[in-house]
Amino acid sequence: MWERYCRGVTAIVFVVDSSDLKAIESSKIELQSLITKPELNGIPLLVLGNKNDLEQSLKVADLIEKLELSKVTGREVSIYSISVKESTNIDVTLSWLMKRAN
Repeated sequence: MWERYCRGVTAIVFVVDSSDLKAIESSKIELQSLITKPELNGIPLLVLGNKNDLEQSLKVADLIEKLELSKVTGREVSIYSISVKESTNIDVTLSWLMKRAN
């Protein structure tokens, strides 16, 4: 599925619903599948845990653990807890993206 979106990218942005605990495992599998694509070797990865405005949302440390981000090597990995609804950390996210744009 991802092949048509992988050419010429300067960053990978992977958004997860940090409040949907049941979907985290499938998100991890999808992320691992994505970052093992040869055409994405070395491309910086930005993981966004959305919906941090909800009480049950996972914290950044929990997302790092559940998505096994500490095992990712050979690329820059950043993660932010965001809320699109509340505009939380959107400015930081945009800044991260602009620094990596060609």
